Amino acid sequence: MSRFRRSTGPNSDWITLGEATRILGVSAGTLRRWSDAGRLSVFVTPGGHRRFNRPALQRLLPSDRPTRLSLVRSALTPARLARAYRREASAAARQLPWLVDLTDDQRQWFRIHGRRMAELLLGHLDGEQGVAATQQLKAAVAEAVSYGRMAAQLRLSLSQALEGFLQFRRPFLHELSVAAQRRGIDPGGTTALMETAERALDQLLVAAITAQGAARIGAARGRARSTLLAEGAVLAPRDSQDR
Repeated sequence: MSRFRRSTGPNSDWITLGEATRILGVSAGTLRRWSDAGRLSVFVTPGGHRRFNRPALQRLLPSDRPTRLSLVRSALTPARLARAYRREASAAARQLPWLVDLTDDQRQWFRIHGRRMAELLLGHLDGEQGVAATQQLKAAVAEAVSYGRMAAQLRLSLSQALEGFLQFRRPFLHELSVAAQRRGIDPGGTTALMETAERALDQLLVAAITAQGAARIGAARGRARSTLLAEGAVLAPRDSQDR
């Protein structure tokens, strides 16, 4: 047992899962998958905990390893994203028939807010874990809430609202992956970047659908209240005549 403690000390070549994730910048789940596939040197302790070989992990990191910092300015600009969405526009019209029924002003609203949401997401990813990144994500969530409320105002169904959001999500992730390759980010960094982006998009989707549901419930209650008031107005004269 003492020998094991020495082998996993601060200067040991064998480190914990948490330490390994910090070195490579990927999630614990990704490291587990890589070790199960035989891509990493690993052994399992009698207690069932994985230990990773530090030198082997460090060899996976190029000495000039690019980070995702300034990804927006270097590889994936808002303008490039806007062009990607324009390319998707014709396909979206075929896949989402309800888009044809929108007015020009309504379509413009979706374009403006979609572009704003994409810019905020890119700012969040560039900021990595800082305060600025958190603020960018909060602002993107607010845009997603606006999307959900607009979907409710247009009386889109839940499935239609989901389809619309997925039309935003797919090109974003595709262009992000292409930009990471263009920038030369290594596979581990690209995986971490894509996982961060997917988690952020999941938050936006939940915010949008929650906002849509709340707005639809509020509108239904408002219509019910108006109906009751109208019925009361009709019945009131009759009641007065009976008295």
